[in-house]
Amino acid sequence: MQTPIQAPTRSTETKPAGRTTLRRGSLCLLGALAATTLAMAPAAHAVTPETATLSFDCGSYGSGTATLKAAQDGTAATIEVSTQAITAPVPIGANSVESTLTLARNGTDTTTFTGSSNPAIPAGAAVSTGPLDGTVASGDSLEAKTLTVVVFGITAECTAASPQNPGPFVF
Repeated sequence: MQTPIQAPTRSTETKPAGRTTLRRGSLCLLGALAATTLAMAPAAHAVTPETATLSFDCGSYGSGTATLKAAQDGTAATIEVSTQAITAPVPIGANSVESTLTLARNGTDTTTFTGSSNPAIPAGAAVSTGPLDGTVASGDSLEAKTLTVVVFGITAECTAASPQNPGPFVF
């Protein structure tokens, strides 16, 4: 004798109400933790603008435009300087130019970026220096004011003769 096939039936058993609530609560907690983790993750730091130009007056050493390129990594920042205001009278070896760039910070005080890193510079070429190292805080607004360059023990003092264009660096 064959046993008749019966369609599956739904169980009339009920699950305890607490299990569903616990599952939903766990999911909400995990979602909240994920959102909090993302909110607390360090934000990518970017300086704007990345590049600015201005004019420097270096007295008897000359005058001309300079291009500044800024970068940021947390509170550490660097600025590279290339200027037509000072040209090399003789070839200058790599890493032999000592530079200090002084910038107005937030219009109330100053900060300096320093370094002695430079590419080899042929005679008659514009002086390039950097990266110059400095420290910044989030929201700092920096605008170049003076540049001091020391080559072979000779110091050239340069003063900004124009504001940075398109504007100060904001970190």
